Amino acid sequence: MLAIFDKGLVNPPQELHSPASLHTSKKPKLTQEILNDFLFPHQQNAFSVQFGDAALLAYVPPENPYTHHQRSFCGLDNIYCIFLGSLNNLCSLNKQYGLSKGTNEAMFIIEAYRTLRDRGPYPAHQVLQDLDGSFGFVVYDCKAGSVFAASGAKEGLFWGIAADGSVVIADKLEMVKESCAKSFAPFPTGCMFHSQQGLTSFEHPMRMMKAMPRVDSEGVMCGANFKVDVQSRISSMPRVGSEANCAVWGPQT
Repeated sequence: MLAIFDKGLVNPPQELHSPASLHTSKKPKLTQEILNDFLFPHQQNAFSVQFGDAALLAYVPPENPYTHHQRSFCGLDNIYCIFLGSLNNLCSLNKQYGLSKGTNEAMFIIEAYRTLRDRGPYPAHQVLQDLDGSFGFVVYDCKAGSVFAASGAKEGLFWGIAADGSVVIADKLEMVKESCAKSFAPFPTGCMFHSQQGLTSFEHPMRMMKAMPRVDSEGVMCGANFKVDVQSRISSMPRVGSEANCAVWGPQT
C-alpha cells in the first residue's frame, strides 16, 4: 500500500524531517516518481486514485486471497481506507455498529471513523483499543480534508517526507527509504495520527509522545522514532461525542 498527502493537508512531527536528506547523494523523490516506482512491479493488478494535488492512494491486492493478513481497499461517501491485517472480533464489531455480516475490515474502519466524526459516543483511542487483531490502516476523508492513520501489533507501517514536503505512508520499508532518503521512520505501534490533532498513543492515551533520535549505520541522523513518554501524563483528554467531536474529527474552519 502507498498513501501520499500534500504538506498543506498533513502536518507531521517536525522530527520526521532529517537535514541529512538535503546533503546525501540519494535525494528524496517527488510524488509522481514514488507512485511510478510503486506501480511498476505490479502493472497487472495495482491501481491508484488521486485527489487533485491533495492526496494519492495506491493499492495492490494480496497474492493469496485466503491469507490471514489481508490488504483491502474501500471507499464510501468520499471516505477511503486502505487496511492491512485482520480483526479477530470483526463479527462482533459489525454487530455493535449495526453493519452487515459481510462488512470487511476496511469498510468497518470507514464506518467507525464516520461514527467518530459525526458525534460518536466513544473517544478515538477507545475505538482502537476495541480492535482485536493485527492492523494498520490509512483513512482519507476527501470531503473533510482529513487523514487518520493507525498501527497496531504486527502490521508495520512506515512514514517519511518526500522531496516536495508531502507525507508518504507505506507498508514496505525499502519503498519509504528509497522515496524519502533519510527523512523516514517506522510509524509507531499503538499510535494514531490525525491530520489536525497530530500523533498520539491509543494504547496509552494519557501519556505524551516523544521523539527519539535515530542514527543509521553510517552515523547519519535519520527521521526520529516516536515513543510514549512513560514519565508524562496529560491532565485531561478532549471530549468526544459532544460538540468538541466536530472540531476533532470534522472539517476544520
